Amino acid sequence: MSKIALVDDDRNILTSVAITLEAEGFEVETYSDGQAALEAFNKALPDMAVLDIKMPRMDGMDLLQRLRQKTTMPVIFLTSKDDEIDEVLGLRMGADDYVKKPFSQRLLVARIRALLRRQEAQSGDVVAETDDTKVMERGHLRMDPLRHSVTWKGHDVTLTVTEFLLLQALAQRPGFVKSRDQLMDVAYDDQVYVDDRTIDSHIKRLRKKLRSADDEFSAIETLYGIGYRYNEE
Repeated sequence: MSKIALVDDDRNILTSVAITLEAEGFEVETYSDGQAALEAFNKALPDMAVLDIKMPRMDGMDLLQRLRQKTTMPVIFLTSKDDEIDEVLGLRMGADDYVKKPFSQRLLVARIRALLRRQEAQSGDVVAETDDTKVMERGHLRMDPLRHSVTWKGHDVTLTVTEFLLLQALAQRPGFVKSRDQLMDVAYDDQVYVDDRTIDSHIKRLRKKLRSADDEFSAIETLYGIGYRYNEE
């Protein structure tokens, strides 16, 4: 049973998310601020932490910074709708993914399970292989879903869960166009509304990360007014 720590100053979120996660078979610990969570983590670390960014006493950024000094456990940020700067900064500091408020609890559970699978694979635990977990190679691209790892021309590229899912969806069928609606279905679920700009922002960051490994990366093509296409190189 994996232990998940929830850290948020909103009691309603703590209660509702804890109930959902416990129903999914997780052990859950809740904290209303970063300082209380840090004191508990110094005694025993959970398997994963879900952190709000804005909290009293110690915010999520400060807590993440302290955690990364001693652990690589997965961390998901909960962010407000317009906190894109915080999202980018958090990812640079070592967060594994972020989920925007208001969020679907099913979406959060899916993100948690994906990161725990990656953690298990990295630690050498055996995970059943399915079509969704097989290593995929497309030209210079190599994607390992179990380890949540991506390489381009042999260079490691660190992606969030959302970015990984979008790239996987595009690369599975090179040359075929994916509309923004289809990509929304991949990255989110039907209880979450996101607009076209959200997908565009994810693709923009995805390209930027791949270009950090290769200045000439151009495999993701934009078809204006239609969607995106992966062209195998």
